Amino acid sequence: MIKKCLFPAAGYGTRFLPATKAMPKEMLPIVDKPLIQYGVEEAKEAGCNTIAIVTGRNKRSIEDHFDISYELEQEIRGTDKESYLASIREIMQACTFSYTRQNEMKGLGHAILTGETLIGKEPFGVILADDLCDNEGKGVMQQMVELYEKYRCAIVAIEEVEIKQVDKYGVIDGEEIESGIYRVHSMVEKPSPSEAPSNLAIIGRYILIPEIFEILKVTPPGKKGEIQITDALQTLAKEGKVIAYKFQGKRYDCGSVEGFVEATNVFFKKKI
Repeated sequence: MIKKCLFPAAGYGTRFLPATKAMPKEMLPIVDKPLIQYGVEEAKEAGCNTIAIVTGRNKRSIEDHFDISYELEQEIRGTDKESYLASIREIMQACTFSYTRQNEMKGLGHAILTGETLIGKEPFGVILADDLCDNEGKGVMQQMVELYEKYRCAIVAIEEVEIKQVDKYGVIDGEEIESGIYRVHSMVEKPSPSEAPSNLAIIGRYILIPEIFEILKVTPPGKKGEIQITDALQTLAKEGKVIAYKFQGKRYDCGSVEGFVEATNVFFKKKI
């Protein structure tokens, strides 16, 4: 059902300066793989083999990563180092990649709208690569794709956060209709703890339906002049078309230094 996955990857990654001055934050490595590769592997596992990436200036290395490097491959051919490229070769063989540029940084909603030319008129997944999700079983996107087959509406992944942390997230207000599944009534972008309707925060995994593009086109800018996907989803929520899903797994906020270091330590221990 869901064959395409969109990766908004045009942000500046200012929390990692100066490391991200010339290198995309999505290419920061967790041990030996860049963040965006983990995200693409999750999408591929869910059956999303058409990968659409919204990039910006200084993001060329993302495109290069998912392409053949003739000089490198010639250099290591026939050596024990050739196995190091096995995971990326598998992705390149299984997936197709397309790219478009977000010329202005005007929020996640604007980035998703920029990706309309790559997505077309069909439901699609969205993965924010700096939210790295770790699972023993099915990945988060696969869990959500299976949920979409039942509900056929927009889905946001959520997790419980400390109430003092809600001002960093979009937060939902909803009714639990199954264990860990909520029909969303409303959502608020980065509320203060006193204004938050719950402590159920939206993380960087979505399944969106094609109506979202027309809604985004008329969604006014919110905080900091940005077009928020939360505001656009609010319109769908009023029509009963948004489900929130408390996913199975562990999320690492690799957009923060603390989360990045935590994820690195966890994934390193898995490899040794």
